[in-house]
Amino acid sequence: MLRFDDLQLFVRAAELGSLSAAARVMDMSAAVASAALKRIEQQLGARLLARSTRSLRLTAEGEGFLQYARAALASLEEGQRLLSGREDQCSGVLQLSAPSDFGRNLLLPWLDDFQRQHPNLSVRLLLGDRIADLFRQPVDVALRYGEPEDSSLVALPVAVDNRRVLCASPAYLVRHGEPQQVEQLAQHNCLLYMLGERVHDHWRFHDGKRQVSLTVRGDRFSDDADVVRRWAVAGAGVAYKSWLDVAGDVQAGRLKVLMPELLGEPTPLNLLCTHRAQLNRPVHLLLEMLRQRCAELGEKTYR
Repeated sequence: MLRFDDLQLFVRAAELGSLSAAARVMDMSAAVASAALKRIEQQLGARLLARSTRSLRLTAEGEGFLQYARAALASLEEGQRLLSGREDQCSGVLQLSAPSDFGRNLLLPWLDDFQRQHPNLSVRLLLGDRIADLFRQPVDVALRYGEPEDSSLVALPVAVDNRRVLCASPAYLVRHGEPQQVEQLAQHNCLLYMLGERVHDHWRFHDGKRQVSLTVRGDRFSDDADVVRRWAVAGAGVAYKSWLDVAGDVQAGRLKVLMPELLGEPTPLNLLCTHRAQLNRPVHLLLEMLRQRCAELGEKTYR
């Protein structure tokens, strides 16, 4: 019979890429962790993790078993909540990943309110714009813009109608003038976002009749979307950003939406997870809160 704590150790080691790190998280010695991993591999008759003095990686058998181990742990944890009569409480640890800009400027204060409402809940937040590998990172759910590329993920909509908008600071517009047509963006310093090796320098819009687009140029690039927003607020150039990310700046007068008659590219916000068993009560309450807050921002439209 496989032990619950052995399964936990295997999953945590796979997520962290380190047996010693998993041992520290689970508050056990390296020797106990090594024995636990050896025990589960013997019981399964398969090697789950290939280990050396410097690295650890999943074997093919380990990758195949990992999703079942996660699902088993999620089911056991849900059963524990039911048996303890806590199914209506919001407690435990909520582990989530979010984009840098949305995470710092919207999600952080929202999570403060969320935890004040649910004081028994702990939150672990990872911020970054790279696509989170939910099968490897120590998170339960992730917030991401755009449609998920991995069809095996469970995707729940948060803000379906969110789009990109062109924006710049009033100070920048005083110095350089306000573009009235898409083609005039070629005369402006455009602030560019990078993801991996790709620079997002081809901006697309719809004017109600046809799609218009152009390749833009500028003197600043960043792989952190929040840095691009900060440059725009500081008057360094024109940005093409998700409405959710700049709504607060627009409402406060720090940024102005340019050519609001144009429809920017859709950037729906989704909550992603690997298995529906991870959609526990804290996640459902978080989703409800996020939908409400994003809807409120959407109502304060830039049009």
